[in-house]
Amino acid sequence: MHFFLLTHIKQSSETQQMGAERLPGIGGRSFHHGFRYTLAGHKKTFFLAPAAPCPNQIMTRKIFLLLTVWMCSAANAGPISFGLFADVPYNLREREQLPLLIAEMSADALAFVVHGGDIKKGSEICSDAAYQAILDAFQQSAHPLVYVPGDNEWVDCHHRRNADFEPVERLGKLRTMFWSTESTLGRRTMKLERQSSNPAFAAYRENVRWEAGGVLFASINLPGSENNFWGTSNGSVNQQGPVAEFVERGAANHAWLAEAFALARARKLPGILIVAHANPGFEAWNGGHAPTGYGEFLAQLREETQSFPGKVVLVHGDTHHQHIDQPMQDPNTREVVRNFTRVENFGSPFLGWIKGTVDVNDPDVFRFSPRLWRPRPDPQ
Repeated sequence: MHFFLLTHIKQSSETQQMGAERLPGIGGRSFHHGFRYTLAGHKKTFFLAPAAPCPNQIMTRKIFLLLTVWMCSAANAGPISFGLFADVPYNLREREQLPLLIAEMSADALAFVVHGGDIKKGSEICSDAAYQAILDAFQQSAHPLVYVPGDNEWVDCHHRRNADFEPVERLGKLRTMFWSTESTLGRRTMKLERQSSNPAFAAYRENVRWEAGGVLFASINLPGSENNFWGTSNGSVNQQGPVAEFVERGAANHAWLAEAFALARARKLPGILIVAHANPGFEAWNGGHAPTGYGEFLAQLREETQSFPGKVVLVHGDTHHQHIDQPMQDPNTREVVRNFTRVENFGSPFLGWIKGTVDVNDPDVFRFSPRLWRPRPDPQ
């Protein structure tokens, strides 16, 4: 197939042919014919559109725009790669290594990176200064960086060793520091859709989604420490739950996950990848004992997955044991749900990141390549 190169969009009253050029190979394919066009009221940009016999007359704006929209959709469906990491840094040494780890990902050809939660050790103070240090490191990413919260930076902050912070207040601070805009973190940003755009869930700025490579990505605030089921009474003799925060956030997560799958179905996308922090406990759940705080999520995820025609991936951290498997089982047959894959991130003290790739022309859609991190010398 031949393609047009539609380029140099600038102010003009009409669309005009400006010349032809050979296009370089893109994505392993070669394109042999290119044309330059101008279009009214736009700045310079670049497009590819399928070639067809070019009449010796001016293309109408309507046809041009239709071709442009078609091309943009096709380009978004091209293979992309992205980075995944979580549960780091947990100590001074790892905080020193974090910028180097981010730099390694920045040097790779990635569309974006995602940190899956736990930006500090559970016993460290949940201070604004600690958050700011991580935010500063995240902002150095050359790629758009999505941050999903873990339990250490808010759920567990009420412990004395964490200076007796109030968890919900700390979550509010994270929202104002890390999720204050409609885009990602990083030197190059990417537009996100936040659940907070829905007035019914205005608080939940951390729940986001975006489409890339022809599949849907989504995140939810599902932390470890039993998903804050017990609140600040967790671990006490008189622990009581579920607390109101757990119930309200659970409703938001349920709605966000349902919307994500509905959107993927409506757009006929071949895959959806969900990022959360907690290991929800598939093995115990398969045995009939859902871990406290995660039963409703697991039930919804299985129901949505089994009714989804494409591939589903859950990326999580929490238990610091990097592996990739298929732990979801059908409750009736006990057979593995074949269109579901779980990817667990590396975690302290075993540092690393995972390179993910999306290719909608691959029957598996998603592929993952773990990259173990070996500590570098202290930066000078």
